[in-house]
Amino acid sequence: MSRIAKMSIAIPEKVEIDITKTHISVKGHLGCLSQELNSLVSIEKDDLSLKFLPTDDTSKSDAMSGTLRALVNNMVNGVAKGFEKKLVLVGVGFRAQIQGDNLSLSLGFSHPIVLKIPDGVSIVTPTQTEIVVKGIDKQRVGQIAAEIRAYRMPEPYKGKGVRYSDETVTLKETKKK
Repeated sequence: MSRIAKMSIAIPEKVEIDITKTHISVKGHLGCLSQELNSLVSIEKDDLSLKFLPTDDTSKSDAMSGTLRALVNNMVNGVAKGFEKKLVLVGVGFRAQIQGDNLSLSLGFSHPIVLKIPDGVSIVTPTQTEIVVKGIDKQRVGQIAAEIRAYRMPEPYKGKGVRYSDETVTLKETKKK
């Protein structure tokens, strides 16, 4: 059995979990998320916890039990606390600002980059060089942050670009004469 699937998920207060044959939905004070279930995994619900068990002894059902447990755990944490990713702009003239429901980025190109903020995700710019992406869906928050970072990834010689706040960029030494 998967090591991840062996751990049970503790259900916090004010979080409701509804399990049907094909879907599991999690409701909390931040929102609601749902996930399609796999027939290789069975879920046991106690008062305060969820357990994920493989239905047979195949390696695929073991893997799916761990995967489904991780996805549901992210859903429970998302509707209870939410997720956020912080990005930092490093470079002269690099700035970000919110204009209505768009994020405008000046990253050294001849034109500003305008990104429409998708539903289910909120983007905040506390300063001109910081971007905070927040939401209840961990995958979606990470994907939006990765798309913003992909516009100008940190380059290895000066370190300019968009990077995560906890990311360290190892700088290369320049060519010597």
